[in-house]
Amino acid sequence: AIIAAAKLSGADAIHPGYGFLAENENFAAACAEAGIVFIGPSAESIRAMGDKAGAKAIMQDADVPCVPGFQGGQDDAVLAAEAGKIGYPVMIKATAGGGGRGMRLVPDKTAFADMLRSAKSEAQHAFGDPTVILERAIVEPRHIEIQVFGDRYGNAIHLGERDCSVQRRHQKVIEEAPSPAVDAALRE
Repeated sequence: AIIAAAKLSGADAIHPGYGFLAENENFAAACAEAGIVFIGPSAESIRAMGDKAGAKAIMQDADVPCVPGFQGGQDDAVLAAEAGKIGYPVMIKATAGGGGRGMRLVPDKTAFADMLRSAKSEAQHAFGDPTVILERAIVEPRHIEIQVFGDRYGNAIHLGERDCSVQRRHQKVIEEAPSPAVDAALRE
């Protein structure tokens, strides 16, 4: 319906805003197929970043420092062994979706099996995919985001940082910009 409205109005581009359409690879692909510019990431980029394991692998290949973790086999015994190698506390994260669904903070080895079962079940119900990754949990972290825009001509800008550390159930409650935890030197 959105693409039909764009064609009817003579629009040659669609800015999806933020949220579901901005993160929908099928919508980005449908725009491209219709000859309408999707103002946002390509369908391929959305697909790559929508999978936490794949996105982390891309970052590691680009030598971006990442939190130690494991994104591999899904056998419960393998995951338990890898959690032990990472060290507790450990985070279990669904590879698909977001919003804190399929995410569990595991304080120690004794809680791992139950938390893994719970995270996989929630991920399956929420996203249709029980696949998880493991990461070392960072205790009392700061959640800082930087929005970067680039175009097909190689131009890029950022809109500064925002601090999204105030959360409930791994879901942002407040975004503060600029971040009170980022000084001028770190910002630069």
